[in-house]
Amino acid sequence: MERNNLYPIFLKAKNLNILIVGGGYVAEEKLTFLLKSSPDANVTMVSPMYRSGTINIANTGNVKRIEDSYKNSYLKDHHVVIATTDIPEVNIKIYEDCRLQSKLVNVADNPPYCDFYMGGIVTKGNVKVAISTNGKSPTTAKRLRQFFEDVIPENIDDLVKNLNIYRKTIKGDFEQKVEKLNEFTKGLVEKI
Repeated sequence: MERNNLYPIFLKAKNLNILIVGGGYVAEEKLTFLLKSSPDANVTMVSPMYRSGTINIANTGNVKRIEDSYKNSYLKDHHVVIATTDIPEVNIKIYEDCRLQSKLVNVADNPPYCDFYMGGIVTKGNVKVAISTNGKSPTTAKRLRQFFEDVIPENIDDLVKNLNIYRKTIKGDFEQKVEKLNEFTKGLVEKI
């Protein structure tokens, strides 16, 4: 059986500079999900044209739009790059330029040219669940996201906040605290 070897991380997008190359439907989709999850993300977009929907989404966040074709110089000062153009050669050039500059890159809909995938995300207050299908089936990730949105209770954030307060009152070393929290929360799955 094939295994998903991706390492999940949660990025503080407001501390990073993200570049999206493209202004069409795919760029709009990537920007929408990025801003939905991280409304304070710092984003620059580069494209010779933008869909009106893309412009509308960009206007809701901290998004700078540049009307131009891709140039290597646009990678400067960006940590994460998402290539969404409809020209495969340009997307591959972006990937190669990013590799040379040690930038994380995602070439939309082209898994071999991705350092990361943008999976399904469920957010309920402080609780965030990310779903990955190893780039194989975004539709499955979408369906799982919908399932988890229904299953995770709206009041999960109250539990998280209360556990955080409780954690601060526990005496002992790290191992003892983990043991107490594990004991305290072992029924959580049954309650959900």
